[in-house]
Amino acid sequence: MKRKTLVLLLITGLCVATASAQFGVGIVYDPTNYSNALLRYYQLQQHLLQLRASYAQLVAQYNFAVRMAKNIQNMPARYRAQFSQWRNVSALNTYGNTGTWVNGINSGQLGFASTGYQQATTQLLPYNQAQLSGMNADELARVRSQYATVELADGANTNAIATIGAIRGNAQTIQTQIGNLEQDSLSNDSDLNTQVAVLNKINASGVLTLRTLQDSNKLLASLLEEQTILAKQQREATTNTINADIQRQASFAANMAQVTGTLTDSLQNFRMP
Repeated sequence: MKRKTLVLLLITGLCVATASAQFGVGIVYDPTNYSNALLRYYQLQQHLLQLRASYAQLVAQYNFAVRMAKNIQNMPARYRAQFSQWRNVSALNTYGNTGTWVNGINSGQLGFASTGYQQATTQLLPYNQAQLSGMNADELARVRSQYATVELADGANTNAIATIGAIRGNAQTIQTQIGNLEQDSLSNDSDLNTQVAVLNKINASGVLTLRTLQDSNKLLASLLEEQTILAKQQREATTNTINADIQRQASFAANMAQVTGTLTDSLQNFRMP
């Protein structure tokens, strides 16, 4: 409608100018001005088309932003799940030798873990120097190897107790942080659902995942350490069996050689009366 009005006004102006020139008023028709007017009209028409296209694009972007900003209704009822709570170790302390172990495996303090482990296990007695001096080289090597296996197992077990205790001791704090992250993720508060807020929650979730994986790696390392010691113990048992068989074979060969030599000498020195 506006475009038609503009065209009518332009044509009316041109007609008035032509009529005035014909009747001697002094206004003449100028083809150059007429062409410029048509050109400006065409440019205005193109601007109007561009404005319409820009307006349609802005409306589409706005509608898309509105759709993207809508929250899922009843998210806590739809997605909240209950998980099992961490439990601390509890045990009877009839003879007073388990309480420190329980404190260590629940708190992760290395002092409690080491003392509790020593109190709850049978102590390894040392050989005295006279006993070691009376052993041959093979027997001494075997004793030292077996002694090292027990000591390494004690160290690995103490470290495992401390690792489990550290994870269990921090479990409640991590559980609270996970609960906060869950609450913020399921909230309908607009301040918690901005683009920056969502990115922050994603980053926090990633950090919690990395820390959980780190704790899992610590547990796996403790298990691998204990498995390595068990493999060493099995190797010692197999090695001792093989060495004992080798020594038995060597002793048998030496005894046979001695018996054969003695019998040969006896036969050679035998004289009939």
